Amino acid sequence: MKRFYKQVSVAERDGAWHVTLDGRALKTVGGQPQLVPTKALAEALGAEWAAQGDEIDPASFVLRDMADYALDVVGRERDEAIASLLPYAETDTLCYRADPEDALFERQNEVWEPVLTAVEARHGVRMQRISGIMHKPQPPESLATLRARIEAMDAFTLAALRNMASLAASLLIALEALEPGADIAALWAAASLEEEWQADLWGRDWEAEERREKRAKAFALSAEFVGMVRG
Repeated sequence: MKRFYKQVSVAERDGAWHVTLDGRALKTVGGQPQLVPTKALAEALGAEWAAQGDEIDPASFVLRDMADYALDVVGRERDEAIASLLPYAETDTLCYRADPEDALFERQNEVWEPVLTAVEARHGVRMQRISGIMHKPQPPESLATLRARIEAMDAFTLAALRNMASLAASLLIALEALEPGADIAALWAAASLEEEWQADLWGRDWEAEERREKRAKAFALSAEFVGMVRG
C-alpha cells in the first residue's frame, strides 16, 4: 500500500490518547476508535506510522497490532482471550527438557531452571518438569493460579503478554517479562535456547538469523509496550 498521509500526530480524547494522520483519528482493525491509556503509547504508535516510507509495511506495526488486539479482542471477548493463553503454560518451553543423557539437558537446566523456580516462587505455583516430547499435564491448581494472575491484568497488558507468550512458546517467560526491571535479553535467550543450540550444532544461515532477530525485537518491543501502558 502506498503511503497516503503526510502528518502524524497524537491527541487527547476523553481521558485517553490516539494517533491522527493528517488530522484524522485512527480506528482499530475492528472499526472502533483506537484509544490508548497513555500519551507515551500513543506517541510510539504514531512513530510506527511516521517511520513508513513511500510504501507501508504492515509487518512493521507491532505496537499497533497489540493495541488493536487489546481493544478488539480482549475488550470484547476477554474470557476467550484469557483462555487462549493457558495452553502456553500447559506445554511451556521451560518445562520440556531433553533426555537426561543428552548434552542439551544440562544446558536447559542451567538456563531454564533459575527462570522456572523464580516464576514458581513469585506466583506460588509448582510446574512439572518433563524429559522427552511426551505431553504430561501440569497441576490443575497451578494453572488455576496462573489464570487468576492473568485475569487481574488490563486489556493492553494482556495483549502484550499474548504476543510474548506466542513468541517464546512460554507463558512463564512472558510473565517474567512483565516484572519491573526484568532482564528481557536474558529471558529471550532462554526462550530461544533450543533454536540457538541447533544453529550452533548444524550451522547458521542468514534467513534463519534474520527471522530470529525479528522475533527478538518483537519480544523486546512487547515488553516496552507494557512499560508505556503503565506510564
